[in-house]
Amino acid sequence: MRVAILGAGSLGTIVGAYLSAGGVDVELIDTYEAHVNALNQTGAKVVGTTEFAAPVKAVTPDHKSGQYDLVLLLTKQLYNDSVLQELLSFLHEESVVCSLQNGIPEQNVAAIVGEHRVIAGSVEFGATFMEPGISKLTTEYTQFKNYAFQIGELNGEMTERIQRIQSVLELVGGTHISDNLVGTKWSKLLINNAFSGLSAALNGEYGDILDHETAITSAVHIADETIKAGHAAGVTFAKMGGFDIASLEVHSEKDIPERIQTFRMVMEPSRLLKASMLQDLEKKRKTEIEYINGVVPRIAAVHGIPTPFNDKVVQLVQAAEQSQTVPDFNTNIQAFAKLLHMQKVM
Repeated sequence: MRVAILGAGSLGTIVGAYLSAGGVDVELIDTYEAHVNALNQTGAKVVGTTEFAAPVKAVTPDHKSGQYDLVLLLTKQLYNDSVLQELLSFLHEESVVCSLQNGIPEQNVAAIVGEHRVIAGSVEFGATFMEPGISKLTTEYTQFKNYAFQIGELNGEMTERIQRIQSVLELVGGTHISDNLVGTKWSKLLINNAFSGLSAALNGEYGDILDHETAITSAVHIADETIKAGHAAGVTFAKMGGFDIASLEVHSEKDIPERIQTFRMVMEPSRLLKASMLQDLEKKRKTEIEYINGVVPRIAAVHGIPTPFNDKVVQLVQAAEQSQTVPDFNTNIQAFAKLLHMQKVM
């Protein structure tokens, strides 16, 4: 099987290292030329909660060649239209494009490459790009090896090809097949909304959110808004790592302390993670906030569901984008403190 990792950044570097070490014919594709050069010269290096390195083959997008049997899509949704159009000539009829992007991009991907070619997935581990050729694994290593990916067919069927792809991705870490892809993507969206969104809006690692009472309480409200919007849209949230994501819904104020305690337990292995959107702000790049926290208000509005906490995350991240600055934790946390005060008054 010939595999392409399209978007070999922090996550793709780690995936590429383990696939290459496992004997897979894999090509890492990225626009960052210095990174591509480092990967070819010194290999892909993984640091953080483990130490690992492997020689890899890397190219820039204009040097793609031949045809790929499997494409792991790890680019940002911002660039899907152009990236996927350029990919078409490198696909054959049986090629598979596995979307491992944040958010819920499958409909757009299928519209370009063909629905029959698309499977979807969820990355269950975190990483931070350190420098060309080097990526930091921020998820605890045992957790990473047990739950690296969830993948599945769009219609939920158990097929031969999904099992083949599972066997390939198992070289990286635990890969679980889901028969509820919509629920899987929404569950991942919830975690991204509550923690990646706040990480970017506040400028902190996940641990900073877990340790701050206002931040973690806001994460609970963000999750609750996401669950209510999903349920209104007919979504059945899938379990993640055996955990029932839908159990985080808040039915009354009395539920909040227990939800905080649950979040602190479930997210502890990811406390070192810094959201890729925050890394984008640090580099003065546009983020995927519209495809993450921005999804919930658009869907919720149709059903008359208020989403003040997701709205605030979007507002703060977009303000940082426009000013090309990184948020100040102590300043922006006050915006969420005001929201929590308003919730109590109401």
